[in-house]
Amino acid sequence: MDFFETIMFPFKWLVSIIMVGFHEGLSSIGLPEASGWTWTLSIIGLVLVIRAALIPVFVKQIKAQRGMQLLQPDLKKLQDKYKGKTDQLSRQAMAQEQMAMYKKHGTNPFSACLPMLIQMPFFFALFQVLSGITSAKTQGKGIGAMSHEQVVQFDESSIFGAPLSASLLHGGGLGNQTAVWILSILMILAMTASQFITQKQIMAKNMSEEAMASPFMRQQKMMLYILPIVFGVGGINFPIGVLIYWTTTNLWTMAQQFFVIRRMPTPGSPAAKALAERRAAKGLPALPILGGKKDEAAAEAAAAAAVAQAKAQRIQPQRKNRKKK
Repeated sequence: MDFFETIMFPFKWLVSIIMVGFHEGLSSIGLPEASGWTWTLSIIGLVLVIRAALIPVFVKQIKAQRGMQLLQPDLKKLQDKYKGKTDQLSRQAMAQEQMAMYKKHGTNPFSACLPMLIQMPFFFALFQVLSGITSAKTQGKGIGAMSHEQVVQFDESSIFGAPLSASLLHGGGLGNQTAVWILSILMILAMTASQFITQKQIMAKNMSEEAMASPFMRQQKMMLYILPIVFGVGGINFPIGVLIYWTTTNLWTMAQQFFVIRRMPTPGSPAAKALAERRAAKGLPALPILGGKKDEAAAEAAAAAAVAQAKAQRIQPQRKNRKKK
């Protein structure tokens, strides 16, 4: 067992345990054990478990992203301060000031990648499990928590005539090659399109003008087109089961981002202005801008003022000309 296999071993067990758990649960309520749809629902269940576990990380990501948005004016000033200075001491000083700024505000430019980085070991583990199904069946072995019988069931299962263990380049011998090609292409298109739409709606609706003008934005625009291409090209090697996993997790991300952009937008973004207009149309007060100690203090002051106003309204005025008994 090489170094990479050693690292991936616990992730393969965890991924297979979750899949087997959902498969046994679905089988117990009447779904056929050998059905491709039962295994497909098990893969979707795996996505739900992983993404639900990542919700706290996603919340931290949102806070860090907003911190980066609020830092853009200060970062621009820092870049202007060291503009034209290419000596090593100046570059070191600029890097140190940047790191101090990130530390002070509890954010960093890599925070947006955190959920994806955490997911990657599970994704590679699932890829190894599903890619090794056919060879494990031939060798009479199991994979992770999957017994040999379950390996055989999975290898022989299919949806729309395409085996879950087949890929666009390596079609399953038990399935319809045309069905494998059509389903793989449709899943790759859905996977890349959902990823592109998610990133596009963030850039179009949930970024302030300062963020749009920052150098960091150029990197975001590159990632907007590069990541879908990378996953699209890599998708031709992905088994259909892996494509189901990645498409499902991309759809989760797209829905999650839609909710955040609509209900908790970045201050100064078009989505924030749209939310303010919707609240104004309903006669609701504007939401406080979240993102720093000053904002928290302002929110607390507003809450205290509201409480004081409510208490004042409960005091009944007394008439001065009441008759004495």
